[in-house]
Amino acid sequence: MCLGLNYANHVRETSKPGREPRIPAVPVFFTKAATSVNGPYDPVPWNRAITQQVDYEVELGAIVGAGGRDISRGDAARAIFGYTIVNDVSARDLQFAHGQWFKGKSLDGFCPMGPVVVTADEFGDPHAKRLTLRVNGDVRQSATTGDMIFRIDAIVEALSRGMTLEPGDIIATGTPEGVGLGRTPPEYLKDGDVMEAEIESIGTLRNALVAV
Repeated sequence: MCLGLNYANHVRETSKPGREPRIPAVPVFFTKAATSVNGPYDPVPWNRAITQQVDYEVELGAIVGAGGRDISRGDAARAIFGYTIVNDVSARDLQFAHGQWFKGKSLDGFCPMGPVVVTADEFGDPHAKRLTLRVNGDVRQSATTGDMIFRIDAIVEALSRGMTLEPGDIIATGTPEGVGLGRTPPEYLKDGDVMEAEIESIGTLRNALVAV
């Protein structure tokens, strides 16, 4: 499960020209298919007949431990087992053609995760970590998790209202500014590009986009 538009500068960079950016008043949720999950160092397969606009998004992933429904904000920390890195690889042309995000976010292999899970007690404050994403060594995204609009406790509270969170569920908490879509002009990935998604205290994902 994922959050969209959870960093204000990312909202601004992806807003249509001439329109006032609208910061969400409530968390924006969507999902990625389980078949999109990929290893921390494995290639991301790219079928150019399906998409021409592949993008990257480094995100902090929160892994549910205790689970439950209607979890209060005060109890949210106890519901999280640990944290990992998620690269929410996105097919932007599919995303916008469909008018929602599921298909464009769910192509096979479009969700590298890892390289490890750091338990919540070891990880410390989840809102004091630096996120970085590099493409072929060039820094594209650099921010801190403190820039989130909705923090982990608010996310868990909102997501679990009337909906049971299961142990092992993974919540990708949104990406900061610097995505290819937000560049002028947009700059999407090319065959062979290497994405390195790094989060302080966890490690680095290193995945090449490979045309198939």
